[in-house]
Amino acid sequence: MAKMIDWLRLKLNQLTLLQSFILLCSLTIMIVSAIIVMEFEWAENWRRQFANYPSGDDWVLYALIAIVLVTVATGIVTMAIFFYKWKMKHPLELLMKASQKISANDLDFRISYDHRDEMGELCHVFEKMRGQLEENHKVLWRSVEERKQLNAIFAHDLRTPLSVLKGYSEFLTAYLPQNKISKEKLLDTIQTMNVHIVRLESYTEAMNSIQKLEDMPVHSKEIEVDQLASLLDNSARQIAERSVKTFSSFLNVDSSKIAVDIHVVMQVFENMIANGVRYAAGHVSVHYEFSKAYFSITVMDDGAGFTGEGLQKAQLPFYRGEMWEANAHHGLGLYICQVLCEKHKGSLYIDNNPHSGGKVTARFFAELINS
Repeated sequence: MAKMIDWLRLKLNQLTLLQSFILLCSLTIMIVSAIIVMEFEWAENWRRQFANYPSGDDWVLYALIAIVLVTVATGIVTMAIFFYKWKMKHPLELLMKASQKISANDLDFRISYDHRDEMGELCHVFEKMRGQLEENHKVLWRSVEERKQLNAIFAHDLRTPLSVLKGYSEFLTAYLPQNKISKEKLLDTIQTMNVHIVRLESYTEAMNSIQKLEDMPVHSKEIEVDQLASLLDNSARQIAERSVKTFSSFLNVDSSKIAVDIHVVMQVFENMIANGVRYAAGHVSVHYEFSKAYFSITVMDDGAGFTGEGLQKAQLPFYRGEMWEANAHHGLGLYICQVLCEKHKGSLYIDNNPHSGGKVTARFFAELINS
């Protein structure tokens, strides 16, 4: 009996609102009709009982009409209340509470309603909207935090050249009017100040380039895998040869075509190769692979590998490890890779090889096209 009731409840939950309304109307008509038939029988009995009374039995007809009207009205109201409680009350309460939480910026909840009617579909769509809002909120929060971190790092790196320029400015202001500075010392001071001015300009240009990267759209297009690998290999070979390093690659993709943004992939790849060549002892290797809807590029070098601090901070902007000389790179390569990978719905992983050297893997969401 319990199993039959559960089965009946499951079937009823699968009915649409219109089907449920028609079912309730049919049941209401059947029940009201049965009650009205009984009321007619009662009225007939009353008419017979009061037929011989002087007052007559005319009042029975009026009473019957009133009772039938009350019965029909009661049936309609009961059907409406039951329909509301069965099909409308619970999902409306869920949606109302969800709307209030969303209005209060509280997205840490779930909407669960297992009926397969229109209200169930509405709750499902509302849950998808809530999930997308939560994801967008996380992305926005992460973007704000990254921007704060970037600004803090940028401000920190500006302190040194600004302090140097301020010191030299005070030095020149104090001694130049008194002619206590030789021409050689003056020229040397001006050249040093010029170096730090160039550093400031370079930092500013770097910040502008990061902003442009974040606004860059991603457009995936079909390309032959062999053609893409050849383009990447050619770029890597040229970068490696300029630093007198060797290069090798391995392709493991079971398809002739793949859909990615070629420009984004190449920009990430060239930054990875430049970083690998910079720290390699003599050789850089690349592994191309496709797995679970992601196209992966792994760049490995035979250098000393990342330090413990490097593994944690290598993706931060302006992080350069031990390379802090004025003419060194800005430490934006892997940060740029991370930004572009995330824009391509992928990610960037940094690790060390089991034997020696660093290993950086870039993953891009891609569509594998089997021909």
